[in-house]
Amino acid sequence: MGLNLDYTDGQTLIDEEEKAGLRIKTISTKGELNEFEQQNIEEALQWVYGRKLKAAEVFSEKFIGNLHKRMFDNVWIWAGAYRKSEKNLGIRYHRIPLEVRKLCDDAIVWLEDESYPPDEQAMRFKHRIVSIHCFSNGNGRHSRLMADIIATKVFGRDEFTWGAGKLSEKSDARQIYLAAVKAADKGDFQPLLEFARS
Repeated sequence: MGLNLDYTDGQTLIDEEEKAGLRIKTISTKGELNEFEQQNIEEALQWVYGRKLKAAEVFSEKFIGNLHKRMFDNVWIWAGAYRKSEKNLGIRYHRIPLEVRKLCDDAIVWLEDESYPPDEQAMRFKHRIVSIHCFSNGNGRHSRLMADIIATKVFGRDEFTWGAGKLSEKSDARQIYLAAVKAADKGDFQPLLEFARS
């Protein structure tokens, strides 16, 4: 039968080769896929919040890939590996390692120089990592969890609420979120900061 995906605005398209990387061959709908991915994400949350993390660990290529792997490894064989194809979103795939390295270096400088308030640093990191679009799928969820980790583990603050809605489904909250991301694309992080704490 195969996996039949209906995409909502702003989601990454998964090509046929990437679909072949599905570990659970009985999944055939987006709803089933979301359910299995969410179970896997819950396991990743237990891993993250069950340990101490230092900023240098969080702001590393290794951690970024490992987090994605822990979020999606039970569902996708390519979880945690940088994408190897062009997408409807993100930079050219061959530039991903360099851009992630630059982002991690920048984040350490932001932290050391106190360049931005804590929430803004988390949002700037989240925005850059999702703009890079490192992975074949799960970039939005991964970037939001990275922001939560930065808020809680690096700055000792509360997690973000992200509009208290399911952002992977069509909703008013998703439309507000996407508009806030587009504002951040133009350098205005205020809508994203406000949405993340709403």
